[in-house]
Amino acid sequence: MLEKWFQLTAHNTSFKKEVIAGITTFLTMAYIIFINPAMLADAGMDRDAVFVATCLAAAIGCFIMGFIANYPIALAPGMGLNAFFTYTVVLDMGYSWQVALGGVFFSGIIFIILSLFNIREWIINSIPQSLRFGIAAGIGLFLAFIALKNAGFVVDNPATFVTLGDITAPEPILAALGLFLIVGLAKRGINGAVMISILAITAIGLVIGKVDYAGIMSMPPSVSPTLMQLDISGALEVGMISVVFAFLFVDLFDTSGTLIAVAQRGKLLAKDGTLPRLGKALLADSTATVAGSMLGTSTTTSYVESTAGVAAGGRTGLTAVVVGILFLLSLFFSPLAGMIPAFATSGPLFYVAVLMLAGLVNIHWDDLSEAVPVAVICITMPLTFSIAHGIAFGFIAYALVRIFSGEFKSLNYSVLFLASLFILKFAFFG
Repeated sequence: MLEKWFQLTAHNTSFKKEVIAGITTFLTMAYIIFINPAMLADAGMDRDAVFVATCLAAAIGCFIMGFIANYPIALAPGMGLNAFFTYTVVLDMGYSWQVALGGVFFSGIIFIILSLFNIREWIINSIPQSLRFGIAAGIGLFLAFIALKNAGFVVDNPATFVTLGDITAPEPILAALGLFLIVGLAKRGINGAVMISILAITAIGLVIGKVDYAGIMSMPPSVSPTLMQLDISGALEVGMISVVFAFLFVDLFDTSGTLIAVAQRGKLLAKDGTLPRLGKALLADSTATVAGSMLGTSTTTSYVESTAGVAAGGRTGLTAVVVGILFLLSLFFSPLAGMIPAFATSGPLFYVAVLMLAGLVNIHWDDLSEAVPVAVICITMPLTFSIAHGIAFGFIAYALVRIFSGEFKSLNYSVLFLASLFILKFAFFG
């Protein structure tokens, strides 16, 4: 049955290889079951319910990707978008988390439509590559700022806005230790470095009295506090347009980039360089996002950590199915997830931020028409505490730089349209 469904022989793999690859991928991305509930809890959501929603949304995405698209790519609620959900949409813009879930829902629906009608290629190809790298790097800096804040490295100051916190306190010291532990383990090629760091720092916190023991395993908690709590009508407000667009935009490019990166690593691309069954793969991502919004979690997306499983031999959707099963088994570890303190997840957040900054090497810094918009994105995202604002300012800056440089003809209609839309949004809706 497995051979018929996943075509293991045709992909030069085996059941054993796929299982090992699935376990490897899960270990590299399991940190999300600890970080996502903690982050969305800051938005006022029930932490235990979000834990269940995170595991279920990830499992649904993995199963669709595995059984329908037959790719060794795992999915889970995405880093960066969960921060945008909590710290921008809810805490900064003042929307309820129910409305924010409605925004996630609509972004998923639009993503499904784009996937069904093949509009996604036009969007992806029409957006300048420099802006894509800039957005990823900007989100990385945004996550780094959150990590420093959660760890106590930076605190608010009425005169300078932010300043150095008490770095002799246990929390920032343990957060830094967690980061260095991840780097050391990753450099040694140890899978699950992020999860090991989270558990190790939490254990130290227990020993020194900074964490209260709540147990390791139990029956899964109820998801009812977040299940079907999304506010669809509230998400239809004009002010939510940029929010829905940000959810969609980041997920679209994050997913597309991840799919190509994993496919290249596993030699799964066609001879012409295209990705077979791309529509099915994107449909898995968008469907999981819709399901996740109904369960009670932020945008679900494909994880680039899937490359670890591909490196371990994963070549088919069976790898993704194994990851999905492991996420379901994780439901029984909710007490452990509830114990994880903010300082234990700050190191991993900073580590993810570093990985997201890597794309800046592809920017032509000697070309101001590329450098300035990217710099605008990277600076405004963390300083305005908003991914949506960073994206908007980036598009506006890109269009204006090209126009004032006499390069109007190099602009495509999609960039001009989006830049104009963002200008109107700021002019009339703030």
